[in-house]
Amino acid sequence: MLELQGPEQPPRSGAAPKKLVVFLHGYGSNGDDLISLAPYWAPLLPDAAFLSPNAPFPCEMSPYGFQWFSLDNRDMQMKLGGVKAAAGILDAFLDAQLARFGLQDKDLALVGFSQGTMMSLHVGPRRAKAVAGIVGYSGALIGPQELPEAVRARPPVLLVHGTADPVVPFDAMAQAEAALKSVDITVTTEIRPGLPHSIDEIGLQKGAAFLQARLADR
Repeated sequence: MLELQGPEQPPRSGAAPKKLVVFLHGYGSNGDDLISLAPYWAPLLPDAAFLSPNAPFPCEMSPYGFQWFSLDNRDMQMKLGGVKAAAGILDAFLDAQLARFGLQDKDLALVGFSQGTMMSLHVGPRRAKAVAGIVGYSGALIGPQELPEAVRARPPVLLVHGTADPVVPFDAMAQAEAALKSVDITVTTEIRPGLPHSIDEIGLQKGAAFLQARLADR
């Protein structure tokens, strides 16, 4: 099986990690993209290590980027098949990193952007134990019809989406929210008026507050 690799930032505290935040980038990007968020969040999460793996496959549309699954075929069943194929690779990575640091799922948060959000919303509810939380920016839930039978864990979710997103329709947030809530997953949404396919300062602040609350020692 393919092994994911990418940039990391150790805990600001200088101690061994007590928490993990894993960034999952969007289509055609790479791990260097979202790891740039780590310096903004590290002061609030001083005991967290930040990991930002490259997606497992070279991007078909960008010679220097990566993809979690192909966008060549717009058919939703084909997309779901792609998500499932990448899910096993991502799960293995998460298990390996938790074992590496001697941590548990409750110490782990997933942060996705676009296609990375799609992966987070697929993998998180299907893990045997709930991760601390999922932050999904500008993404969607692929294959919501399969979720009721597939759900095993119910991590809380924060969804942030701009109303002017030309890549992933803004309506995808409401659709994901409804599907997740239908299986008793707690969902918080943040609408960003006029924002295109990106993350703004308010979104960063909301994500930081969510992670700080979810990763607080209990």
